Amino acid sequence: MATERQFLRAAFTLIELLVVIAITAILLGLLLVAVQRVREAANRAKCQNNLKQFGLACQGYHDNRGLFPAGGKLLLAPPRDINIFSDWSAGDKGSWLVYSLPYMDQDVLFQQIQSLSVPNVSSMSLAVDAGILPLKLPCGRCPSDGFEYDNPLFCNYMASIGPQCSIGPCGYDPFQRYCNGANDGGKPPLLSPPNAYPSFLNPATVPGYSNSPNHGNTRDSSLARGMFTRFGARIDLASVLDGTSNTVLIGESLPAQNSDMKNNGGWFYWNGGNSVGTTIIPINYRSDSDEGTEDWCANPDRSIYNWNVSFGFKSRHSGGANFVFVDGSVHFLSQNIDHVTYQYLGCRNDNRPVSEY
Repeated sequence: MATERQFLRAAFTLIELLVVIAITAILLGLLLVAVQRVREAANRAKCQNNLKQFGLACQGYHDNRGLFPAGGKLLLAPPRDINIFSDWSAGDKGSWLVYSLPYMDQDVLFQQIQSLSVPNVSSMSLAVDAGILPLKLPCGRCPSDGFEYDNPLFCNYMASIGPQCSIGPCGYDPFQRYCNGANDGGKPPLLSPPNAYPSFLNPATVPGYSNSPNHGNTRDSSLARGMFTRFGARIDLASVLDGTSNTVLIGESLPAQNSDMKNNGGWFYWNGGNSVGTTIIPINYRSDSDEGTEDWCANPDRSIYNWNVSFGFKSRHSGGANFVFVDGSVHFLSQNIDHVTYQYLGCRNDNRPVSEY
């Protein structure tokens, strides 16, 4: 028969128990890290596939129309005037995402949107009033970004305006020089000379292109540096002089860190924030301060309302963000990419094609 002493010898000592608990905790920690890495890899792959679909949609649009979809469409006629900010709420014909719908198995939704050719009528507001919009885009969200993930107003993917100027309202514009523009020029809604866009920096910070209207506020393709403008400049493949494999088309951003994406109605509005992605802002530069419009410049270096820091490409992926190029290829660009190289990837006609990045 087993003695009491034999039973006591078979038990764990306190030290042995603590060692086992510590080893278990370490193994669980390693397992958690591994699971998180696998999950993030899957999220990144899903995000890349979303961008691939948008790239194919834009190519399909170009095949049918001979040009890429407008970054945003605003159709006004007298007495409405594009230079009058209060008129911007009229004549809304939607963002590039709206015109991508038929090429992403969403033609039924697109056909329900009315009066797209009628000036001074907000087709997007009509669609909202009719209950057609908002609708969550099937490929509209990156699963790594958990911000209001099921909110149908938000989309993580932003059209590239390239190294377009993007002055902010706070007097803090650290990245303006990369568009070769000074920290001056008209802020919205001034679109016409003499204050339409910043003065040219001479010598240029990034040789190869000139200064440009802020925020893509132009319909003139010669003043557009990237593949889109907020006001719908007509851009086609023939204007991509640096090569389709060397030019960014669409990239990721974070609705929580972009005032226009967060507050301007949603992905379908022409000014909903999905058409203002400029490469002058470094990848993953954080603009995570939202003090409200009454104090929007409280933290100008990271305010969602300071467009010179918030209108950039950003993601929740570690180390960079995903982009689809004009040729349809998807690339993960490091946030440590040489910033001048990044500008050349954003500009479609700087005559300095990039071979390695």
